[in-house]
Amino acid sequence: MIKVNGREKSGSGTILRYAVSLSTLLGEDLFIHNIRARRKKPGLRAQHLKGVLACSEVCGGTVDNAEVGSSQVRYKPGKQIRGGYYEWDIGTAGSTTMLAATVLPAAGFTSGPMRFRIKGGLFQDYAPSAYHMQHVLFPLLREMGVQAHLKIIRPGYVPRGGGVIEVTVEPVASRIKPLNFLYPGNIKEIKGIAISSHLEKRRVSERMAKKCKAVLKVDGYEAPIREIYDTTSIQEGAALALFSRSDTGCIIGSDRAGKPGRSSEEIGRYVAKNWLQDIQTGATVDRYLADQLIIYAALAEGTTEYLIPRMTEHVETNLWLVNRILGAKTTLKDNHLKIEGIGFIKKGT
Repeated sequence: MIKVNGREKSGSGTILRYAVSLSTLLGEDLFIHNIRARRKKPGLRAQHLKGVLACSEVCGGTVDNAEVGSSQVRYKPGKQIRGGYYEWDIGTAGSTTMLAATVLPAAGFTSGPMRFRIKGGLFQDYAPSAYHMQHVLFPLLREMGVQAHLKIIRPGYVPRGGGVIEVTVEPVASRIKPLNFLYPGNIKEIKGIAISSHLEKRRVSERMAKKCKAVLKVDGYEAPIREIYDTTSIQEGAALALFSRSDTGCIIGSDRAGKPGRSSEEIGRYVAKNWLQDIQTGATVDRYLADQLIIYAALAEGTTEYLIPRMTEHVETNLWLVNRILGAKTTLKDNHLKIEGIGFIKKGT
């Protein structure tokens, strides 16, 4: 049995999500306690609970203490991860992308394609943006052999949620391939998306894009930003995303969700400044990719290397977790991260 103390490192939901993901892949029972012990509202929240139940569903597993507020969970995964179509409704504005990230590692090791539709929030603070997952994370995962695609069906925001994404995943051909990004290269393309729902009269998408482009221009960068005025969301909301690709294949993203009291101009400035900060460090991944790629690098066959913009609690936590559960060896010197993958292959494939 895999035993994990959720109070370790960041003490966040990240520990739960990836521990359940890896337990599902390995087919090993998991006991995790002190779940989200370092958060203001410790224990399982709706989005974390749905992630555990989703993993259990795709492999025919069982879960004890599966309820909101639980501080510990016993999870017994089934022996076969099944492809096919699934639907999950978080029931709140909880992050659809975090739920997708929980299921995704297992989804790559099924006997057939998997497609799942998730209802909840798509754009909020402290969670991956649907645009970042779609335009930054997934393109790099495809280079590693994880054929994942995301489609936004309907935007969703805090506090009501109601957004919908659909993710399709093809089985990994054999083993995940490592990434080697040690040279940031020259930027050959920058683009962005400014979306707002039911806010066209206030020109929110236009204003976010205008400020973002103005801040970038001061540093000599030009970025076309597509402005979207959505009318399908169940509430007002907004988000801005920016992403660039270099001639060495590095993708750097930055994003920000709107919320009451946060002006369009503030969002535009924030997204541009964060992107510039990561670029100016000479990093080959952005501050979000830095931790998101770790689990896949640890499962890969071979050594993954990339340069991170800075150390974060999520980087530290994920490095600890892949060593704790997979035995993957990792080293971080200055901003140079090296992960020796275990060459995971699902038994029976």
